[in-house]
Amino acid sequence: MRKLILIVHTSLDGYVAGPNGELDGFDASEENLQFVCILTKDADAALFGRTSYQLLDSYWPNAKDRTNSTIGEIAYSNWYNKAQKIVISKTMLGRDMNNSMIISENIPTEVSKIKEAAGKNILIFGSPSVSQLLMESGLIDSYWIFINPAIFGKGIPLFKDMQNKINLKLVTTKQFSNGEFALNYIVDKR
Repeated sequence: MRKLILIVHTSLDGYVAGPNGELDGFDASEENLQFVCILTKDADAALFGRTSYQLLDSYWPNAKDRTNSTIGEIAYSNWYNKAQKIVISKTMLGRDMNNSMIISENIPTEVSKIKEAAGKNILIFGSPSVSQLLMESGLIDSYWIFINPAIFGKGIPLFKDMQNKINLKLVTTKQFSNGEFALNYIVDKR
């Protein structure tokens, strides 16, 4: 069975974006991007909510072709273009999207089917409301939470109104030169 892995940046106080969805509180670095590219080697699909998909899709397909693209940008852009995109959205129906599928109903059931299909891991990037739904449904197998050295005070939380307790086991940590920490947890099913 394929693993569903959440990759998300948060502030120290647990916000994935500012109150209006702004991401300028995170210090993106080439070191971090190259690390994420290591995670993509074992994945062939990316799952997003509509907003995260539109944000990533506006940049990554052509990032490799830009002047002065970094090693990480080229590697991630190449992976992004090959990966199957799975978009959770009720507003994107009927759109023609290359190598993509849209799920608008029965989301936990449909994601379960995708996990059972042949393939490599599926990575979720950001997408807090979709991530919360999949957490509550017990579908996320592993969490890579990148904690940034910033306190937002308010914004869009990663964990909101969670109804079920999820036990996790820390398996890996990584510190980056910009002060960010990556914490890798797996779901502890005891």
